[in-house]
Parts: sequence; structure tokens; C-alpha cells
Amino acid sequence: MEAKRAADGASVTRSRRRLSPAVLVAIAVVTALLAAGGYLAWQVYGTTWLARDRAAGTVAELRASWAAATPTPTPTPDAPDADPQVPVPALPEPGEAAWILRIPSLGVEWPVVSGVEGRLLTEAVGWYPSTALPGQVGNTAIAGLRLTNGAPFERLLELREGDEVIIDTATATFTYRIVLAPAELTVQADESWVLDPVPGEPDTVPSQALLTLTTHEDLIDTPDRSVGFGVLEKAETTR
Repeated sequence: MEAKRAADGASVTRSRRRLSPAVLVAIAVVTALLAAGGYLAWQVYGTTWLARDRAAGTVAELRASWAAATPTPTPTPDAPDADPQVPVPALPEPGEAAWILRIPSLGVEWPVVSGVEGRLLTEAVGWYPSTALPGQVGNTAIAGLRLTNGAPFERLLELREGDEVIIDTATATFTYRIVLAPAELTVQADESWVLDPVPGEPDTVPSQALLTLTTHEDLIDTPDRSVGFGVLEKAETTR
């Protein structure tokens, strides 16, 4: 019996020794691929689930704070550039979640933060602080991600001419109508003319309230950006 056990042990030892370097490399490659796949799945699905949950919470908090706030006075005609019928949104602090963006045709409802730095876009869509406040004459520009971290603009290229894009603020709702769909215009990441008060016409004094939406054109990181434009169609006081 002891001899048989010894023989079996020797056989196992020889089997282990037969693992060639190629097999070991293959095992290492498979392990690495599984790890990479798990990380990718987390980035695409895990971060998206968490970000959407946080965004929904932020939207709920904004609406609750607006409902509880004391109404602010409506601007008078003496205020520069003020519409006497619609309150002017307050200038948000950097990184502050200040408004809510809604795109009914895509089922989008996301908080809007002041700023477009990478970390901010992991939890909201971002307003370019160099552009106009919602509802004001000029160009209000907003950026969002198409993949990972909630992917609020995942379906932005499905937006069509005539679709509504709505920005809710503490005191007013601004409804824009898309006049150029994001799928129809591609620019490079460094083409800032789309953020001009009148896009592409830096020397022109704006006379309309415009909206610009920007996102990555591709689902991988490339310099291509899809850009859509809208015009303000309706402004309504909510408080």
C-alpha cells in the first residue's frame, strides 16, 4: 500500500512538472484578461449604476430645496438685460449642482453642475461657466458623458431637430427647441467656436438665447465631439 501511494505521489509530481512555460504564460494571460474584463464591466456598468443613483438623489434634493425656499423677487425692467417676466437664475458656485436638465424624447433628467472638469462629469452634466446662464441672451453650453459614470448623454445622437430640451432652475423653466441635431455636427475637442455667444461668429452681438449640447462622438476616447444647437422657445416662471 505504501509503495502504491509513493508511486501515485511520484506520478502527480511528474504531472506538475510537465506544465510548460507556454502553459504558464497562457494561464497568466487568461487571468489578466479576466481581470481586465472585470474592470471594464465595472467602468461601464458599475459606475453607471452608482452615478445614476446619485444623480436621481441630487435631482430630488434640488426639487425639495426649491419647494422649501422663499420665493425670490422677479427682476424689474431697471435691471440690466432682465426680462421683467422671468427670474434670472443665480450664478452658481464652481462645482455646485444648480439646475436640472431634461430631454423628454430621450428620458433624460440629470443635475447640472457649474464646471466641466472630469470629476464633475462623473456625477452630473456640466455647464461651461464662460457661457450664458439658462434663459439669457447668448449661448448656454452643457457637456455630458456618453459612456461610464451614468452616461447621461448616451443617446444624445438620437436627438432630432424639433425635440425639446428643458432646463429647470429654482425659479423658472426654460424650454429650448433643437435646430441642429448632435448627429449632424462633429468638431474637434479644441474647437471652442461652438461656445461663442453666437457660435462661429465671435464678433456678432447675440440677440437670441441659444443652447449648445456637447459630448464625445465615439464610445471610446477620441478627439471627435458631437454638438447640437437649440433656441429658446419658452420661458416660464415657476415661483
